[in-house]
Amino acid sequence: MGIAFLPALLAGCQSKEGHDDDALIEKPEVKIENGMLTPEVLEAFGRIGEITPSPDGKIIAFTLTYESIEQNKGNAEIYTMNPDGSDMKRLTHTKSSEGNLAWIDNGERLAYIATDKETEKPQVFTMKPDGSGQQRVTSMENGVECFKFSPDGKKIVVASTIKPYNANEELFKDLPKTTGRVVDDLMYKHWDEWVAEIPHPFIGDFDGQTASNLTDIMADEPFECPMRPFGGAESFAFSPDSKQLIYVSRKFAGMEYAFSTDSNLYLYDIAEGKTVRNLTEGMPGYDTDPVFSPDGKQLAFLSMATAKYESDKKRLMVMDMSTFEMRDLTADWKYWPEEIAWEADGKSILFAGYCEGTEPVFRISVADAAVTPLTEGMWDYHRVIPFGDRVLALRHNMLQPDELVSIPASGGEVSQITEINKDILSQLAEVKVEKRVVPTTDGKEMTAWVILPANFDSTKQYPAIVYCQGGPQQAVSQFWSYRWNFRIMAANGYVVIAPNRRGVPGFGEEWNRQISGDYSGQNMKDYLSAADYIAAEPYVDAKRIGAIGASYGGFSVYWLAGHHEGRFAALVAHAGIFNVEAQYLETEEMWFADFDLGGPYWDKENAIAQRTYATSPHKFVDKWTAPILVTVGELDYRILASQGMMAFNAAKMRGLEAEMLVFPDENHWVLKPQNAILWQRVFFRFLDKYLKAAPAATEAPAADSTAK
Repeated sequence: MGIAFLPALLAGCQSKEGHDDDALIEKPEVKIENGMLTPEVLEAFGRIGEITPSPDGKIIAFTLTYESIEQNKGNAEIYTMNPDGSDMKRLTHTKSSEGNLAWIDNGERLAYIATDKETEKPQVFTMKPDGSGQQRVTSMENGVECFKFSPDGKKIVVASTIKPYNANEELFKDLPKTTGRVVDDLMYKHWDEWVAEIPHPFIGDFDGQTASNLTDIMADEPFECPMRPFGGAESFAFSPDSKQLIYVSRKFAGMEYAFSTDSNLYLYDIAEGKTVRNLTEGMPGYDTDPVFSPDGKQLAFLSMATAKYESDKKRLMVMDMSTFEMRDLTADWKYWPEEIAWEADGKSILFAGYCEGTEPVFRISVADAAVTPLTEGMWDYHRVIPFGDRVLALRHNMLQPDELVSIPASGGEVSQITEINKDILSQLAEVKVEKRVVPTTDGKEMTAWVILPANFDSTKQYPAIVYCQGGPQQAVSQFWSYRWNFRIMAANGYVVIAPNRRGVPGFGEEWNRQISGDYSGQNMKDYLSAADYIAAEPYVDAKRIGAIGASYGGFSVYWLAGHHEGRFAALVAHAGIFNVEAQYLETEEMWFADFDLGGPYWDKENAIAQRTYATSPHKFVDKWTAPILVTVGELDYRILASQGMMAFNAAKMRGLEAEMLVFPDENHWVLKPQNAILWQRVFFRFLDKYLKAAPAATEAPAADSTAK
């Protein structure tokens, strides 16, 4: 087994240590021996991000990111190509990433965000389609996070940060070196950052060269737009006549903000008095992703009906912009959309949506809500864009990352346009993915994916892994992950089973919602059913099965640790909830814990909440028997690193074999290339030790080995 990286010629200055830390990050040349997918190879894949065709359909612009292990970062550059994938050209050659692509001037120029060399802040730039004539458009003091141009090209909206009002500012005026923070309300942290600034929308004029008169349309409002942490340019929608702008905001602060998912769509009238109207008032769940119909008479958007429930069924709503009446096009559809795009005639909407373990592309008729699938097979699609008589999208599955594809508008054979990673994939040993149906303890059928090892031989026995999904309500579809990557697990000789247990989307609202208030219930039985199913396969060594997972998947691993009855010989939990009572008070977005856990633990009359806390994983440590690896990031404010540290400490005090990997500079995910490689190395070293060597003991230690 081996790998050789042959870096392309790089421009830049050598650092004193001899590393090209200032060099441009280029596509690495990779030579793979024995077809082995390693952590280093995983980091070498090119990652397509945004795609946007020019108005005349002759050019497709896209971003492509490569990672540098040496520099410990990635860099996204802008490329263009013909619609058939030919004549691919790289337009930018910078040391920092570009993104937020948008064609303007009828395709004469491409707008994007890049880091300005003078201010070292991200600003809006434009350039010609060949990459020449780069020109800065904005000069925002705090930079630009995202933007959109109006259809007539005369207006621009940008998101830039402001300092929130601080009643305690007087305390700090003569203490420039203090690191203290005075906190007097909730929602003071967000995922991996303290709330020291908030994004606001600024609208201004655009004369074809620069933006001017940029005005904060939410001035004096202490609210986010776009919403943290994932909101972007999809939070804005100009009307086709450029006279109106819709923006998305959750207009709450402090305690109310921490306990609410009530975002709304606000109609800002640019032409008539700059008035604001709440279009979704009284709708208590998330309302997001507004998109005007081509004629501007209708507005499509995604909406959730239930307050505090961030994983509620997404509804595709259409609003009549003359009467403001709305319809739920997906009311009678079992599944729900993830992305939406109007077709040119305004009669139908395209979207990608989770459905029975995959994410196909669909069309829905605005007139009668009839839904038609446009794709099939074991694939996930996203970033769906109408393109004449075809549809563009990115497509991936468990065996390969995103590539751009073209789909006939009426459905049919899908054509792959790009082959960004063909050179790497062609060198890898083949891995097979199979769709299975697993019977559950309550008499239902559960879809599961089984990934077989490279060079699989059915006459041999292999160790196996049960994958526990996070979310908790995230689909176990044909996803490609750069950490929880099933292909690299198979390359290392493991059979993997990934069950679509209770609580994942794509199997109807009842299946998805069942998990809320029942964290330790049926979905845990589903995991055990999956473990028993895979253990019964003749090619699986039933004594060498592990369970792995992150976030809610980490919670699942901790819970299974005390209830698996000898099924698992090794466990791996990343960023998981160990003590549910502590999680209720530690997490930053309180609505999530309040809804999913059933309420506060001090509400003794709340039967759902009391059941949740009574079955917290930390209460069953006395039944832990299997070796466990715990990994955490200290910048994780959703599930604090202390949760994993408590679990590790408990395992060691019980006398169990346990390891812990701590990243001081990572959040809920592991994103830096060198950290990602270290994570994979520790992950497989641990699993190999306990699943490829002699099986671990399945009996609990005779007594605690707690230090006295």
